[in-house]
Amino acid sequence: MDTQTLLVYFAKASYLLAAALFILGIKRMSSPVTARAGIKWAGIGMGLATLATFAITGVHNVGWIVGGIALGVIPTWLWGKKVAMTDMPQMVALFNGMGGGSAAAIGAGELLKFSQPGAPVPPLATLALAVVGALIGSISMTGSIIAWAKLDGRMDKVFRFGGQQALNFIVFAAAVLAGLALVAWKLDANLVIVFFALALAFGVLMTLPIGGADMPVVISLYNAFTGLAVAFEGYAMGIEALIVAGMVVGAAGTFLTQLMAKAMNRPISNVLFSNFGGGGSGEAIAGAQKPIEAADAASLLYMAEKVIIVPGYGMAVAQAQHKIWELSQALIKAGKDVRFAIHPVAGRMPGHMNVLLAEAGVPYDLIADMDDINPEFKTCDVAIVIGANDVVNPAAKTDKSSPIYGMPILDVVDSKQTIVIKRGKGTGFAGIENALFYADNTRMLYADGKEAANQLIAELKAVEGGGSH
Repeated sequence: MDTQTLLVYFAKASYLLAAALFILGIKRMSSPVTARAGIKWAGIGMGLATLATFAITGVHNVGWIVGGIALGVIPTWLWGKKVAMTDMPQMVALFNGMGGGSAAAIGAGELLKFSQPGAPVPPLATLALAVVGALIGSISMTGSIIAWAKLDGRMDKVFRFGGQQALNFIVFAAAVLAGLALVAWKLDANLVIVFFALALAFGVLMTLPIGGADMPVVISLYNAFTGLAVAFEGYAMGIEALIVAGMVVGAAGTFLTQLMAKAMNRPISNVLFSNFGGGGSGEAIAGAQKPIEAADAASLLYMAEKVIIVPGYGMAVAQAQHKIWELSQALIKAGKDVRFAIHPVAGRMPGHMNVLLAEAGVPYDLIADMDDINPEFKTCDVAIVIGANDVVNPAAKTDKSSPIYGMPILDVVDSKQTIVIKRGKGTGFAGIENALFYADNTRMLYADGKEAANQLIAELKAVEGGGSH
């Protein structure tokens, strides 16, 4: 057996080991306790698969490949080290788009190579999966870019016009027909260009009408798309590691999308084919928001026995998670029962609040999901809402004209008293008023989240000491 054959076998074995590391890594990412180790395992697998690729027969332009790796790794490493937690959803959306774009670029390269005069005709299954992977990857890339622009405030959260659904269908159908023509009729370079132009355009059009409240769903959906695109292109290229890694990511992303859609009470068909996440502003809300001073809020907390804290994206913006945990520790030390309530789509991406609280050192056993914590609000003396808005809006249960009607929410309105920490009277990401803020048992503590937590800590100490600020 010659040296080159041994190298190929080594590469194939390395791909299988890398695939196993991908699976184990993603499995460990399912728990906050083991997530960090899971990321390292998956990273080792990716590094192994990348190095093994150089052992495959026929790899050319090694200098360009190494340069491309350096160009991708170095800036993103530096960016990842500096990115603020508030910008993490945007970064995730953008990097996911890069993954989809990479799969689409692989597909483009393969299709253009096959379309050259005199090029051998690939097997039908290989060609078909290359086209499907390129279609899905293109949609994921441009869709993720639009999601990034919306999350970053560079684009309106909802963009709609008359006949939009019909136009979307026509563009998607045209992209599919162009793909079928490439597979069944003729591999032509011009047709390849038309196919990609339509696929990229559909990714934009598909994401434009999606409202801000549904961004966690669309990020998860495009993550699944990227995984599937990578798997299909891996089959077209005969690279086992890409097939396994892509299918694992695709399956995990699909499952997460289903969970997110369930949390929003929207079937997957609505996510894929409807203008979800917007429309209407809901009924007018009677009454007024009632402010409270930090000293009075601290008195309520001092008299409470059970406190539930509901974090949202505003906590991330204020970088208040460490101070909120400090406040929680003070309450626990005073004998209070303290829990954190997490809505599945709180923040701008799945798991956003869990990551923030873990970063602050909050024990995992104090963090509860919506289904587990909701029955406890009826026995909660004081609920503290910091930066959360749409996920605690009772209009989702009572106002059929509201764009979030039917979305499961955290039942904060059932608490005996609610303190909402908020910088001002603005609406949430869905752009609608929150009926909770006008409830008789709700008081608004208008302040930056970190500053409000500092004030509450100081005032709580003063109340416990019998003094006053």
